[in-house]
Amino acid sequence: MPISAEELLSVARNYWRSDHEFDDKPENSPETERFHDAWEQALKKLDQWRALMGELRVAFPKFNIGHATATCDACFKCMVYTNREPMPSNRQEDEPRLRGWVVVGCLSVLAPVYTVYGVQYDYKGQEVNPAAARVFLDPLPPEMQALAEVIAGKIEARFGAEALPREIAELRVPLIVHFKEPPETTLFHALFTPEPENLPL
Repeated sequence: MPISAEELLSVARNYWRSDHEFDDKPENSPETERFHDAWEQALKKLDQWRALMGELRVAFPKFNIGHATATCDACFKCMVYTNREPMPSNRQEDEPRLRGWVVVGCLSVLAPVYTVYGVQYDYKGQEVNPAAARVFLDPLPPEMQALAEVIAGKIEARFGAEALPREIAELRVPLIVHFKEPPETTLFHALFTPEPENLPL
């Protein structure tokens, strides 16, 4: 049976607070200690995650595969970088404007759920415009869908996790996740990352 939004919110409350009580204290909050313990257990699966990335390299030999797992986030994270393509333009420019796509697979270390999302970046020459980054949740643009389906299938097969539906992922929660605070915080931020667009490029 799929995990409900209420169950996932209950899980998230174990690891994130709704106040700043411990911000100026030398000791960690109980939630932070549980978060560290969750990562300590999750890191035992790191070899499995690396094996999954090896499978992605075989599946997508023409694309770069990246590993951006960071223990400040609540997930293992991998990326498939597509090739940059010229953007349509009506004016002559010294440097061409390019558009690149990244398809990201995340496996939560707090709950048995995963997500696959996409990020679009615009470049002028080699410089990326971070302010123009666009995050796409389900449904993804057509050019990302085939990649996302493969990533999702491999995460499900290897870890037995279930996809977090968009309507649950976007549920607002009264929790503080790093610099993300209510009313902006969602279950996506609590179970995966508060900065989905922040990827190594």
